[in-house]
Amino acid sequence: MVINRVCGFAFLGIVVMLLTAMVKPEAWGFYGHRLINRMAVFTLPPELIGFYKKNIEYMTEHAIDPDKRRYATKHEGVRHYIDIDQWDKIPFPNVPRDFEEAIIKHCKIKFISGSDSLYFDKVITTDSFFLHTNYLGGVHLSIDYPTFVKYWKKVIKPLYYEDEWRLSGYDLDELFNTSYFQQNKIDVLIEDHFSLHGIVPYHLETTLNKLTRAFEIKDRVAILRISAEFGHYISDAHVPLHTTTNYNGQLTDQVGIHAFWESRIPELFAESEYDFFVGKADYIENPRDYIWNIVIKAHGHLDSVLLVEKRLSKEFDSDLQYCYDERLGQTIRIQCPEYAEAYTKALGSMVEEQMRSSIHAIGSLLYTAWVNAGQPIIDASEPQLLVKEEPVVPDKNIKTRAHDN
Repeated sequence: MVINRVCGFAFLGIVVMLLTAMVKPEAWGFYGHRLINRMAVFTLPPELIGFYKKNIEYMTEHAIDPDKRRYATKHEGVRHYIDIDQWDKIPFPNVPRDFEEAIIKHCKIKFISGSDSLYFDKVITTDSFFLHTNYLGGVHLSIDYPTFVKYWKKVIKPLYYEDEWRLSGYDLDELFNTSYFQQNKIDVLIEDHFSLHGIVPYHLETTLNKLTRAFEIKDRVAILRISAEFGHYISDAHVPLHTTTNYNGQLTDQVGIHAFWESRIPELFAESEYDFFVGKADYIENPRDYIWNIVIKAHGHLDSVLLVEKRLSKEFDSDLQYCYDERLGQTIRIQCPEYAEAYTKALGSMVEEQMRSSIHAIGSLLYTAWVNAGQPIIDASEPQLLVKEEPVVPDKNIKTRAHDN
């Protein structure tokens, strides 16, 4: 049962603390993530706010940890976005909300026999899963779909982070009740063609479950680490350009619009013009629907994000659009404040509202994980936690998206 509570705090005191303690950006996107994570702490109920306020500097600084890992592992980048328009249109009814079912729908299944390799024809219906090939005399295989999904989650899901998803003929013969695979010495490779287009809504659900588990066992270090990173992914899901194949305007001759919307606008206007007091966190009865509604709403803003900038770019001379600024000892070309002001005014309150929504969503999902864990008492009287930081080693073979470089 969700407890009733009043999340009270002194507004003026918070404003003073935020304005004096907020760290300025070190690189693109860092400022917004730090600010959002920090403000989310103040949405939490009395039972949680003490712990998170004690460790608010960690929540603030480590909001950017997932961005650092994008250059260290190929599995990190896809957690920040989803090219949802690759698959469908709003409200995306053809995109499975279950992660495994999404991969199943878009995977390719290749059978290998000696030096030969071909793809099965795959058909999925509500009730059944079919594989067909004319190779080696031909075979038509079928199994009821729920059984196949159950098998996938037990046998194939653990292979997700492996370089190769290979199944033996024995496994497939057992599943489909046939002797075809062993008799013809066939192994099967599963190719994931879904994840490369982004998995952020699915990763949010996974992270919520991990945080719930951390609360259940009262692992304060894990709670803090997962919470800080959770905030990052939740914020990313609110960015319209994190929901499209045209993620940096590269398809519409608007390269650079990602950092413009996500970083430049908040840096210029957030502290002076935005209201981040969003009220108390809510318990989320259906996290999956809640998460997908975040993505759908963000994607709904996409046309305005692109069309407004395209119109303004024709109204402003190029020398009034871009200026030069010093960042990290380097001179960079960046949108002029006047151009940025015109853009944000034309968008209305979109950027502010998406930041506010991010703050409230972070608080609500942290609160939901805690409630689902049984509302454990997390001791806030202990000293600030010192969380051991794992070194991030960049991999030169990791290719990031253009707006990340």
